[in-house]
Amino acid sequence: MPTPEHSGRTRTVPPLADTPRREAILKKLHAVPTARGTLLILLVLAVVILLAPHFAPQNPYDLANLNLLDGRLPPRSASMDGHMYWLGTDDQGRDMLSAILYGLRISLMVGLSAVILATAVGSLVGLVAAYAGGLVDAVLMRVVDFVLGFPSILVALVLLAVMGRGVDKVILALVLVQWAHYARIMRGRALQERRKEYVEAAANLGFPAWRIILFHLMPNCIGPVMVYATVQIANAIALEATLSFLGVGVPITEPSLGLLIANGFQYLLSGDYWISLFPGIALLLLILTINILGDRLRASLDPRR
Repeated sequence: MPTPEHSGRTRTVPPLADTPRREAILKKLHAVPTARGTLLILLVLAVVILLAPHFAPQNPYDLANLNLLDGRLPPRSASMDGHMYWLGTDDQGRDMLSAILYGLRISLMVGLSAVILATAVGSLVGLVAAYAGGLVDAVLMRVVDFVLGFPSILVALVLLAVMGRGVDKVILALVLVQWAHYARIMRGRALQERRKEYVEAAANLGFPAWRIILFHLMPNCIGPVMVYATVQIANAIALEATLSFLGVGVPITEPSLGLLIANGFQYLLSGDYWISLFPGIALLLLILTINILGDRLRASLDPRR
């Protein structure tokens, strides 16, 4: 609880200060083998994704360097110039290993960007609704209910059909279909904190509403939202892959994992399984590690445990 000083300001605990609660959470996460394993896998994937130009044997986005004569080569095949394709090639002669590394980069970037923006927008809406109350709360929550009343995939399909394809447009579509979830969670938490003494003390000291919302309510309400956001990263990546698979996501010149799976789908019956199989395995591994880590984080933050 903040204490008033002689200067008229409130002194709050720094957000990164060590506390017994934070030490207990970190100890719980460190004691769970699955949490440590998934975190290690996620860190390795992050390093590989960030350094994709150094690990990838080929730039799959440079269409001028693709050779159609190397199209649909099976794994461990040699190209016309003697280059080894460890995971084979697709119908355009694109090295699947390079395409997967760059595809992971696109998918993770889209998922993280969409979740960060949706968390910011939804949290702000939920805080304003909880603090203002009355008509403002009723109007904002009816908007949230309206957004949540439609399936996310359907709304994203309609938005991308209107806006067109592009990485920025996919991120915007994901933000528009996900922000309402964060608003509802933040509002529920903020309504509990709104009745506590430190909020009343800050208001009696004459602090403006924006300062109370940003520096008093939000630090005490952000925990459940961040746990939910961790899980939603995997959902955003899966939704982006679904949109790209349906042909309304990222452009062909910047293929994500969903688009790579779609490119090889028509060749599955002809025996060219690797074009869709390996990007599917990479997508499954990325989503699974994020989901397991988010579930362990949720369990560690659960006060009942």
